Amino acid sequence: MHQKLTRLFACACALVVSLAAATTLRAEPPPEPATTTETAEPEVDQREFQRQIDRYRHEVWRWQRIMGNPLTRQLQNAPVAVEAKIATWKQVASEIRRRAQNPPHKREWLCIHHFEGAWNDPNPPYYGGLQMDLGFQRKYGRQLLGTKGPANHWTPLEQMWVAERAHRAGRGFYPWPNTARYCGLI
Repeated sequence: MHQKLTRLFACACALVVSLAAATTLRAEPPPEPATTTETAEPEVDQREFQRQIDRYRHEVWRWQRIMGNPLTRQLQNAPVAVEAKIATWKQVASEIRRRAQNPPHKREWLCIHHFEGAWNDPNPPYYGGLQMDLGFQRKYGRQLLGTKGPANHWTPLEQMWVAERAHRAGRGFYPWPNTARYCGLI
């Protein structure tokens, strides 16, 4: 009888151990961490990266519009890495800004301005620091005239770039015959 009880006790222990193991195996795994935080953070980063790219791209476009150049919609040989794209757009924006702030004939436009009027001179028929009439503004600064009004509302750089467009179109400094002579330009 003692052997029977020992065997029964051993079986009962084995059964308890088996049940405990089975319960552990069947227990549901702990819930996985929510993936929303894992994916939300990269989306935030991607939005921030895109915001930075857009900021530099719009700066490039602003300066290109002022200069009358076509807009750069995409970079040639753009890098794949996002950080590199941001750095490239930043570099392009810096270079375009430098060129826009230094028109090819800046010294000459400043000399003409010296003899013409204030940059914000509102007296018709000539407006601004380079004394441009409305026909001249329509032909060479149509977008600025449409968005900002006559030249007396434009920045000095915008006025110089409109004059630069006329110069590139073959007009030279002849729209300012007297002051261009004073400056030794014609």
